[in-house]
Parts: sequence; structure tokens; C-alpha cells
Amino acid sequence: MPETLTITAPAKVNLSLRVTGRRKDGYHALESLVAFANYGDTLNLGKASATLLTIKGPGVVPADETNLIIRALRALETHVGRSLGTDIKLLKNLPVAGGLGGGSADAAALLNGVIKLFDLNVSDTQCVALARALGADVPACLASGPCWMTGTGTDVARLDSLPEADIVLVNPRVALQTAPVFAALDCRHTPPTNHNRQPDLRNFEDLCDFVTTQGNDLAAPAIEMVPEISACLLALLDSGAACVGMSGSGASCFGLARSGAGQKIAAQYRTRRDGDWCVASRLIGAGDAELA
Repeated sequence: MPETLTITAPAKVNLSLRVTGRRKDGYHALESLVAFANYGDTLNLGKASATLLTIKGPGVVPADETNLIIRALRALETHVGRSLGTDIKLLKNLPVAGGLGGGSADAAALLNGVIKLFDLNVSDTQCVALARALGADVPACLASGPCWMTGTGTDVARLDSLPEADIVLVNPRVALQTAPVFAALDCRHTPPTNHNRQPDLRNFEDLCDFVTTQGNDLAAPAIEMVPEISACLLALLDSGAACVGMSGSGASCFGLARSGAGQKIAAQYRTRRDGDWCVASRLIGAGDAELA
């Protein structure tokens, strides 16, 4: 067994997001094409006599028991019935409350990493159950590959393939909480209720067509709260992105491009909005999803 381990927590990107209804329990039913960028947070894990979480990076998040990373560790400890003292060092690269699933990705990475670090006898099914109890986005983040999310987001079908693409991620440096965006959606916009099948995306054109056609039902209420989102989307298009969208509940946006074009688009974007957070990366395909 390793004594230390470094594990990545890639950004989760909702390439499409449709809200298909609201359930009796108050949760919203969703359909979302989810992919992951080859960029995100990093967790360094080491065995320790007592658990300690330290956080570095531009994102400010609590390092106490309310952090989803610690909650994930406590859930795992309860499941195995013993303490799992872990020294956790988080490098927080992703924007906080940015719609890129940073907290969920961190929690999923913690589950994967600690199971490996302590060589725990936890099945994939049991790990998914732990993830579902932590939050709607955590199950999708257990394997950082493309998937089709339905239900409240916890029903995840892995995709066999995803066209190669570069992705440029941007954020106007505005944190946007999810709950108010959903509340605004309920008050001002009723999305269509027809359901889509899991998409069959054979090439880059298929991917862009699907992203553009499906869109993100949360974009309209999010833009009302953070008008800069519109400026981000327009700047991505003006910089050469083939298609653009908002991820999750915002305020982060993305632009897709053919492989090799992302860095140029990001450079062009920075000349238009030099104060924004902007990263060029690529989509993680179905064949190269990493758990660690």
C-alpha cells in the first residue's frame, strides 16, 4: 500500500443541461451531457494519526467538517467502521461556486484516493452509494469520463465515446450559488418536459450541434443575476470557439474547439476580458478517464 497519493479532481462541465420537471420532494429532474476537462483541483493524501485538511489556491473554502471532502472521509469511515486518519492537502484551482463541480469532484477524488491509500474493501457499488448520499454531482465525478446524467443528477450512464475537443473554461470571477438560480427558474421559466435519449455523438460537429440545440435551462435566470455571463459567452464566440455554453448553474462558461485550437482561443479571449479566470484544456475521453 502507498503511504502517500496524489489524485486529480477534474472540472465537471455540463455541456448541456435541461430541467425536465420538479419532483414532489422539491428536487428538480435533470438531463445533462457531462464531460470533464483535463484540468482541475489536486489532492495530496497521506496516512496520518489524525485527519487534517489544508487548502491552498485562489479559491477560499472552509477546511472544517462542513467541507465536502471531510464529509466524504467521514462517510467512508462510517462505512468501514474505523478511523482513516488522512493528511489532506488540497490545491484549489477551480472557481468556488462556479458551476464546475469543484466540491463534488474533490469529494469523489477523496473517496477514490482513500480507498486506494488504505487498500479498503469497498466495491464500486458501495462507493457509488456513498457518493449519492454526499450530493447529486458526486457519482458522476467518481470516474472522470463523459456521461449522461438524469434524475436529480445521481443517475449516471457512462458514454462509450466522446469526440475529441479542446475546451476553454472561463469565469467572470463571480460566485453564483445554485439554489437561487433554480428558484429563479421556477418563478420565471417553465422548461419543456419532453425527454431526450442518451446522445450518440460520432464527431465534433455532432457534439457542437447537440450542445447548441440542447443549451442550458439555467442560463437565462443565471444571466439575470450575473449579466457578465452573456459577455463571457460572446467573447468566447468572438475568440473563435465553435460553440459555447454555461456550465451547471454558472457563472463559469465554456467554449469548444477542435483539438489544438484551445490555447489560441484562450489567448484571444484574454485580450477581450483580461480580468476573467480563463483556462485552455481538453475534454477527457471515455477511454482515458482517470481515477487517480
